[in-house]
Amino acid sequence: MRELSRSRVGCQLGTDIEDPRSSPAASVSTMLTNRSAPPATVTPVLTYHDVRAAVAWLESAFGFEERVRIGDAHRAQLRVGADGAVVVADVGGSRAAPSGGGVTHLIKVRVADVDAAFARARDAGAHVVEELTTWEYGERSAIVEDVGGHRWELTQTVRDVAPEEWGGVAVAPW
Repeated sequence: MRELSRSRVGCQLGTDIEDPRSSPAASVSTMLTNRSAPPATVTPVLTYHDVRAAVAWLESAFGFEERVRIGDAHRAQLRVGADGAVVVADVGGSRAAPSGGGVTHLIKVRVADVDAAFARARDAGAHVVEELTTWEYGERSAIVEDVGGHRWELTQTVRDVAPEEWGGVAVAPW
């Protein structure tokens, strides 16, 4: 990587910024972009036995869009909405797909119409783990499991609710 001025970015990860007192969120804007990597701040990498089948299913069930394919069955990067991403990876090395021995993660995806998103996923063969529910904290959501055993919570905000109204505590603003 060529040397960049410290006023823009001092290292590849973008953590060395001009004012070291700046918050970590401020450093996001100083990071370089790369057409070969997802632009999301956090990108889950999910392991599947069959990468191509997983990509096809995620596109069909959730409307994700494949952006980069790496090998025939090694990895794929998918766009999720306007600002999200997920990487689908093959089994190998230390990577293993979920085995049904317990839930290790849940990926929350915010959607504009959770009823339609849930119907689409169910119609594509998603296993329904939790039916649609409207919660006291202002979200309507459901949980489904995909063909590889990964769990997804589809959620939609239905009203703005202060955390204190349902027993939470606001520690800092979003």
